[in-house]
Amino acid sequence: MARVNIARVISAPERRELLKAVYEEARDCTRCPLHQTRTTVVFGAGDADAELMFVGEAPGASEDRMGLPFVGQAGKLLDKLLGEIGMERRQVWICNVLKCRPPDNRDPNPNEIAACQDYLHRQLELIEPTMVCTLGNFATKLLRGDTTGITRLHGREEIRVIGPRAVRLYPLYHPAAALYTPSMLELLRADFHRIPGLLAQGPPPQPEPAPDLAEFDEIPELEEVVEPEELSEPEPPPAIAEPAPAAQLGLF
Repeated sequence: MARVNIARVISAPERRELLKAVYEEARDCTRCPLHQTRTTVVFGAGDADAELMFVGEAPGASEDRMGLPFVGQAGKLLDKLLGEIGMERRQVWICNVLKCRPPDNRDPNPNEIAACQDYLHRQLELIEPTMVCTLGNFATKLLRGDTTGITRLHGREEIRVIGPRAVRLYPLYHPAAALYTPSMLELLRADFHRIPGLLAQGPPPQPEPAPDLAEFDEIPELEEVVEPEELSEPEPPPAIAEPAPAAQLGLF
């Protein structure tokens, strides 16, 4: 499937059709061995025009069975936290780094992340969220392009350019990690309650779009080349004036 140039404005119906096309491609994906053990591809769900996106790690058993992200106990906690800030699941987009469940809920392998990350990047390009909350280590490290762990980064928002788009990236603990650890749950809740204020800041400044190469299809004609015998005698070089004193640089 050809990539989408988001430098142009995409209408809501067009966005949904393009996102559906990415889903159709992912549904039959065989890029990594996980297609041999999955029950269902878990592409993502929610509002295709959402300002807020959540990116988790990988589907679990319930997600693999139902084809929807975050429908187990971690999903129930995510719904509860959304409710505490006055939001619902249908207002956001929820997805994972991997679209297929790793056997026995093991950690994703690097080759699986590499094979699947293109789907996530295309979701980001099409949905164009203002803010992306990464849930846990794998999503945070992938979208930051850095190995710093979630313990150091949770609750610290930053502007990141992902593909052609700048977003407010906001790392959070994964709800599954907070289910049975009260202290971590309180940290996650405190970080979660900052989301409305961060969203209220609006989208970050966007990078300049890449130039359209079609503008350079026509090569301008070269000026007429002057034959050597037509060249006039070179003029003597101008006299070199003494340099003026350097201006102050305003360092103080």
